[in-house]
Amino acid sequence: MTVRLWSRNQVRVGGRYPVGGGLIEIDSIEELPFAAIDDLDVRRAGEADRETLRQRAAHSGPISDDTMVRRLEFHAVDPT
Repeated sequence: MTVRLWSRNQVRVGGRYPVGGGLIEIDSIEELPFAAIDDLDVRRAGEADRETLRQRAAHSGPISDDTMVRRLEFHAVDPT
């Protein structure tokens, strides 16, 4: 799971994308306010707390609790 601050989707459900040395497939994309990101989402995104996740996701602008973000669910796939 990851959170992105995008004005439009950059990936599509079912699409496969290289990440690091691997490949992921997008399972779902949900647009929601940052306030809806819960503690489980934070842990699944690999962050210690919501503020750290907020800072990481804010690469293209500030994120308030009302800011709409995209929650992407994905899984690793075998590239062969």
